[in-house]
Amino acid sequence: MMIEWPRRVAALAQLRVDDIAAPLLSRDDEHHLRRVLRAREGEEVVLSDGAGRWRFATVTPTGLDVTSAVATDPAPPSTTLYLSPLKGERGEWAVAKATEVGVATIVPLVSARLAQKFRGEVRDRVLQRWRRIAAETCGQCRRTHDLVLAAPLRPADVPADVAVADFAGDGDWRGVRAVAVGPEGGWAPDEWDAPRRRVALGPTVLRGETAAVLAAALVTFTNDSWGFTLGVGADG
Repeated sequence: MMIEWPRRVAALAQLRVDDIAAPLLSRDDEHHLRRVLRAREGEEVVLSDGAGRWRFATVTPTGLDVTSAVATDPAPPSTTLYLSPLKGERGEWAVAKATEVGVATIVPLVSARLAQKFRGEVRDRVLQRWRRIAAETCGQCRRTHDLVLAAPLRPADVPADVAVADFAGDGDWRGVRAVAVGPEGGWAPDEWDAPRRRVALGPTVLRGETAAVLAAALVTFTNDSWGFTLGVGADG
């Protein structure tokens, strides 16, 4: 478990700074701390630079006083979710939850059956919102390594070692570090090359956002992002 974890959870907030050695809050974060959270003098916050480095600080009438040395969290395993943009706020919700469970990278996937327009100014607005939501979520869940939002790709350009979530897949997620999840309409016929690995998301039909979060949880869990160990019963 990461050091000082209960104290970090109990802090009023975690805030992003560019320079952890000499931290300064952005205008938006200063407003959020003072006006939205109504921080009181002496309350503790966590400061992080998004690259794993963090420290504690306390609120003063005019700024922050750092109260600990800089610590560094280990980098998370390299896990990737290829996410087809979803209609309305569902894609934003999926990005937030994938960030919470610890996926290292999200790649927007321009699959054939997208239910929303994803090009030009619309695409730029969607990606901007995804970046903002991921950044806010990192603070909320005390994640100190930023989520990487990569450039959009089409299925034909996805690396060959990326697995595809599919009803025809099996339940063996061992060794899967990257997984692609389709849009509301599912994958188009022949959208993926035949030799690609297929993995299942269970015995029921899931909504797009549920499938994305489940895939994110499975790929992070199976790559030891959570530090959990499954016990084996007597029947084993």
